[in-house]
Amino acid sequence: MEIGLVAVVGIVLVVAIAIVSSRIGVAAPLLLVVAGIGIGYLPFVPLVEIDPEIILLGVLPPLLYAAAVNVPFVDFRRNFKPVIGLSVVLVIISAVVVGVLLHLLIPAIPLPVGIALGAVVSPTDAVAATSIGKKLGMPTRLVSILEGESLVNDATSLVLLKTAVAAGSFVFWDAVGNFSFAVAAAVLIGFLMGIITVWLRSHLRNPVYDTVISFTVPFVAFIPAEYVGASGVLAVVVTGLYTGHHSAKRFSATARVNERLNWRTLQFVVENGVFLVMGLQLHSLVEQVSDSPWKFQHLSLIGLGVVLVLIICRALFLVPMLWSMRGDADRLEQRSRTIGLFAARARKSDRVDESRMKRVERMRQRSEADLAHEQEQALGWRDGAVLSWSGMRGVVTLAAAQTIPTEVPYRAQVVLIAFIVAIVTLLLHGLTLPPLIRKLWPDQHAKSDTARELSALKKDLLEAGDTALEDELSGDDAEDPDGEIDPAIIDRVRQTSKAALAPLAMSASIASTADGTESETPAQTYLRLARTVLQAQRETLIEEQAIGRYSSHTLRAAEVALDAQETRLMPPQEH
Repeated sequence: MEIGLVAVVGIVLVVAIAIVSSRIGVAAPLLLVVAGIGIGYLPFVPLVEIDPEIILLGVLPPLLYAAAVNVPFVDFRRNFKPVIGLSVVLVIISAVVVGVLLHLLIPAIPLPVGIALGAVVSPTDAVAATSIGKKLGMPTRLVSILEGESLVNDATSLVLLKTAVAAGSFVFWDAVGNFSFAVAAAVLIGFLMGIITVWLRSHLRNPVYDTVISFTVPFVAFIPAEYVGASGVLAVVVTGLYTGHHSAKRFSATARVNERLNWRTLQFVVENGVFLVMGLQLHSLVEQVSDSPWKFQHLSLIGLGVVLVLIICRALFLVPMLWSMRGDADRLEQRSRTIGLFAARARKSDRVDESRMKRVERMRQRSEADLAHEQEQALGWRDGAVLSWSGMRGVVTLAAAQTIPTEVPYRAQVVLIAFIVAIVTLLLHGLTLPPLIRKLWPDQHAKSDTARELSALKKDLLEAGDTALEDELSGDDAEDPDGEIDPAIIDRVRQTSKAALAPLAMSASIASTADGTESETPAQTYLRLARTVLQAQRETLIEEQAIGRYSSHTLRAAEVALDAQETRLMPPQEH
């Protein structure tokens, strides 16, 4: 009963703080951490201690899968170099630097323990950073890089931590071997589980069955990988990326809508709940070191020093990384030119079949799109400044710190230092990142880009539909010259197609009205009138439900139809 009451209170508190954060413009994770610290020190609140297995097995797999399944694979592919650099190379460098410096300054702390602490505090958590960035117009490429970094660096951190505490020593070549095996096996298992689960879900027609299977996918990938000694979190990420990439062509529209809604809900509760727990646990951690010669004040100074080292390492690492990316546009241009020449020869050749020609054309178009993306969104000093100042720590630090074995020397102090680092970086970067973004990029920047892309995509979709309709009509005429299709039906198909994409135009209109104009666009007029009609129909249906003139089955069918129409009339939103 008490656990249920605590869970209900926690969920209500999470929702309430999220609502307040959206109104005052402060990221919810920051408020949740502060609220958790305050609540944890109330006299009637007991000390909060969470079993690390609950977080590692019950929190991390669904949390990482929810993030991975919503990351577009094309963004991950285009940003592979910065993502791997930040999530693998920087994590390893930061962990070793923190461990060596801590051991040199405090010889009582063994080097493996110092590296274990470095592994715990090295991975970043992009929840707060990306939520702030999306609201303030951070370039979409930076958001994609931060999301990709937070997905992969968890695996690097946990493998490093496991290696550092194993046998109480840290051997370089052993670490390299263990890391390589953990990564390779995790990628293989994650890819295999992605193939199996996507195939299984693509054959399910009942949305309830599909939802149940969807909730088990993260654990299906995580548990086998951990069993063979690989990185479970990386396996989950690979499975999530594979699922998200193939959902458009393998899943039904209902399955995709359900998955987005279900995982968004679960991600919201789990992410924000963990930040609240972070604050609640601070009191318990302070009590654990109260009898130690190292008081909270000493550990706080060490934690602040670790924060400073992490900030310096991240800033220094970004300089050569961004410099190495300066030639990416030239390399992509050369590749695009080469593929273009190959495609031109293929078009002139009689030995290239149609299917192969389509693959070549797709390669050419993809290379041109990659080149345009790199030219339009090349990373500069402003991007580097924001990336260097987005090093918040959170969920993984909380989970990984508590997995350190109890026999490790100074375990309680190391865990408390890790928590101090997480809280300080979350508050420091979270409170100062918004003014930095506002200073570097106007709010209209991202919105104008979004409006342009939405309008262009709508035009492409309408043209594709018209072309397919004309081809179909030409085929029908050729097969049955005497049978003519009623022009009213053709016109109705075209109007329905335009109406289905009206919410897309509505989003473009909203994104482009940053100049203060109040004129109503045709898309806005259409949606306003359509919603007026829908509201009247909804009120009538509610009245009929109260009267009971029709059967419940008939009323339910009408409600489903109106819900589908309301879904079509809602502008698509990015989360």
